[in-house]
Amino acid sequence: MDYLARARQFRAKKRLGQNFLIDSGIIQKIIESADLSDDETVIEIGAGLGFVTEELAKKAKRVIAIEIDFDAIKELTSLPYSNIEIVNQDILQAELSKLVENPVKIVANIPYYITSPILVHLLGEIDQTEYENRKYIKEIILMVQWEVAKRLIADEKSKNKDYGLLSILANFWSETELICKVPSRSFFPAPKVDSAIIKLTVREKPVLELDNPKLFRRVIQASFGMRRKNLKNALTGGGFNSEIILKALEKADIDPARRGETLSMEEFKTLSNFIKECENADDKG
Repeated sequence: MDYLARARQFRAKKRLGQNFLIDSGIIQKIIESADLSDDETVIEIGAGLGFVTEELAKKAKRVIAIEIDFDAIKELTSLPYSNIEIVNQDILQAELSKLVENPVKIVANIPYYITSPILVHLLGEIDQTEYENRKYIKEIILMVQWEVAKRLIADEKSKNKDYGLLSILANFWSETELICKVPSRSFFPAPKVDSAIIKLTVREKPVLELDNPKLFRRVIQASFGMRRKNLKNALTGGGFNSEIILKALEKADIDPARRGETLSMEEFKTLSNFIKECENADDKG
């Protein structure tokens, strides 16, 4: 299949972040990772010219291809598969409950500049325990920029500055797995950066049971909001009372001089619980 020749006939739109995957080996890696059976439904986000779509259609019972670009949709409608349903919609506006009745797998090759908003739209925020879209997802096979991939799979032991809010969000609601790195030459037009395929398997329950999800979210947002500052200063700068923070850090046995990127999710949970305890004691006092 000459994907490059087909892609050259289409004028990619920079404003939509269009870079079409033309590497047949990587396309097959996506299909293998999705591991679809002939009775499954799969949602594809950013179907583009249909190079992945047609391979999904060979494996799945039903393919729901979501694409925002009318010109790309013209290409999708020419695919000779009756099990492809094309939905012209911005994924950030989509309610999965209106597309499917049961949890399905999602395959997504999306513009890199909206990776985080799309993940939040699919998985929900940490404090959205009953988030509707997440209920309809089994797995997400996601093509992302390499730097974002490293952030998605990172934890407090990771090198550099990869660990952050996105890491916690992804791993709170799913198990993350790096499938492979994808060189920029696998796309047309070729982006300036390499990419990666990530698999997110949605958890039946979050990785942590939280007593105060909203407070937990506030704590991690403040902790990573000013990465160069230590925990005490970052949390104080994030609107928390400095005396309560010092008391909570002491109770949690966490050095106030540590930075947020060194704390595990479990430590953030412990710290959040002690902040709440200290706040309650302060109110009673």
